[in-house]
Amino acid sequence: MVSVLLIQPRQGKAVVAAEHRDFLQSTGLKPDELTSRILDSTDTRIGSLEGFDGVIVGGSPLNVTNFEYDDWQHHVHRELAALVSYPKPTMFVCYGNTFLAHLQGGEVGRTHPEPSGPTSVHLTDEGRVDVLTHDLPDTFMSFTGHTENVVTPAPSHRVLATGPTCPVQMVRANNHTWAVQFHADMDALAMKNRMDFYANYGYFSPEDYDNIIAGLPSVDAVYANRVLRNFVEICEGVRPIDGMEHAHPALTS
Repeated sequence: MVSVLLIQPRQGKAVVAAEHRDFLQSTGLKPDELTSRILDSTDTRIGSLEGFDGVIVGGSPLNVTNFEYDDWQHHVHRELAALVSYPKPTMFVCYGNTFLAHLQGGEVGRTHPEPSGPTSVHLTDEGRVDVLTHDLPDTFMSFTGHTENVVTPAPSHRVLATGPTCPVQMVRANNHTWAVQFHADMDALAMKNRMDFYANYGYFSPEDYDNIIAGLPSVDAVYANRVLRNFVEICEGVRPIDGMEHAHPALTS
């Protein structure tokens, strides 16, 4: 049995529960295979990682481009920064993409925000051979919603996917760490729920709500979800990192 830790830097029981449901569905994990730890205050910690085969960091309403950080955001950053040296498979989702870029020397700005709804993801040449994504279509759809984005990737990051509305949709940060800007965890219901939870956070214009919701069921996010299922296979050893013949040399150290 595989054991994956889901870290949730969010506040609010309902949104945390909904996100946990989203990750169970998108990863295909059973409830006893996905452990949740919530970073919702300065009193909460990630804690020991012993016994886990991999870690997923869910999204967050935080932004690294916030003009000022409160104590909670400083705490979240310190906790997440410790994961970079974790030697097992780690996946950051949405906020984690900009957080990792910021932490490791990239540039984050608000040049390519994407409103809540569908987005098109395009694999790069490196994405077509990466252990996580080599069997995905060159182009697939996903759900998204973010107000900031990676402008310039960190020097050590390899861009695995881009898109017409956001230039950095997925990166590999090191041999065992990945990040996606889009929500690989979402289906149509998850997108609606997230929009309802964060209606006043600037992810979409209120006058566009009905049109966005009406179009969600037509979006096929199966390959976006496959990213997380592939990640679970890496955690299980089904996709061995060390045996990936196409791994970038700079990432294997």
